[in-house]
Amino acid sequence: MAETLKRRIGLGLLTAYGVGVMVGAGIYVLVGAVAGSAGVWAPVSFLIAGLIAAPSALSYAELSTRIPKAAGEAAYVEQAFGLRWLALVIGFGIVVAGTISAAAVLRGGAGYLGGLVPLGQPVLIAVLGVFLIGVALIGVLESLAIAALFTVIELTGLILVIWAGLSAEPSLPWQAPVPVSITGLGIGAVLAFFAFIGFEDIVNMAEEVRNPTKTLPRAIILSLIVTSVIYALVSMAAVRAVAPFDLSHSTQPLVDVWRARTGGSAAFLSAIAVAAALNGVLAQIVMASRVLFGMGRDRAGLALFAHTSARFGTPVAGTIVVGAAVIGAALALPVSALASVTSTVLLAVFVIINLALLRLKRVTPEAPFRVPTFVPLIGAVVAAGALVLSFVWGTL
Repeated sequence: MAETLKRRIGLGLLTAYGVGVMVGAGIYVLVGAVAGSAGVWAPVSFLIAGLIAAPSALSYAELSTRIPKAAGEAAYVEQAFGLRWLALVIGFGIVVAGTISAAAVLRGGAGYLGGLVPLGQPVLIAVLGVFLIGVALIGVLESLAIAALFTVIELTGLILVIWAGLSAEPSLPWQAPVPVSITGLGIGAVLAFFAFIGFEDIVNMAEEVRNPTKTLPRAIILSLIVTSVIYALVSMAAVRAVAPFDLSHSTQPLVDVWRARTGGSAAFLSAIAVAAALNGVLAQIVMASRVLFGMGRDRAGLALFAHTSARFGTPVAGTIVVGAAVIGAALALPVSALASVTSTVLLAVFVIINLALLRLKRVTPEAPFRVPTFVPLIGAVVAAGALVLSFVWGTL
């Protein structure tokens, strides 16, 4: 018999969850890639990327109030088009994207931790993975509280980087910037767009949120705004302190920013990157297990996933299956392959989700939270365009 999840999450924790998922470990390497395309104008590329992500985020915000269910995207598609097979594909697509995204971050986090702890990467992947599965099983409030702690740690690191970059001796390109390149800004914005992927995870917590029709859209919008500001400031600090060319060829661009200001060790940034990785993995395990829970409740073949722990109120089967898959993928596949699949799946999902909202708005115009019709239309076009350009420019 299918069970219900416990509503224990408020706006603060849900927003921290969204920010933590989006910021994650990616910003520690992504700044260099964007700077390589946009130069000292990289902060503008990040702001443009935030504007590109905004329509889809707003579409998710409205859909979350129309259909506040754990299997968010699957429920949206099924209600909009009445196609159970498409809803199943979308639901599994979100689970797969969350799983492989978490695997990529877990592998990267284990790599950073390997520089601090004398253990092999496979061992660290397994240990970290099992630890995070345990946290996710204990309870959603506990999981999100720990995720919020990780978010505070990683944001503290980024604030220190911002301070270092804005107070360092300005780089020559910053002092005499070249004219802005529209092409460079555009390529940089497409690259930066992937740093905003994560807001969609918020909707899958719908059945554990207090007052979801108000809390969900606020959390989505707040997390997008906070993340956009953070990215703009971090990228500004980076290109001010270190030449964009040097950033683009660095494997640790934010470490270079810290060293440009202090000249000292940046080992603490490696520790913070591990915290960021743990945050991202935990968030994805929690999200994907809720999608399986929601789909299992409506489909007999997936009923195993529709049961919760009598003690903790968490979906046990989904958490264990997703966690094990994350560990397995992290052990078997390189980060580049994992990230490529994640981006492809999520951009395709964004196209369909925006189209689903267009359909629902025609059938039932009223909703607790509404956006203009042009918003999901722009969201679908932008997501499709980003998917095409990503293949053309080889960013996937």
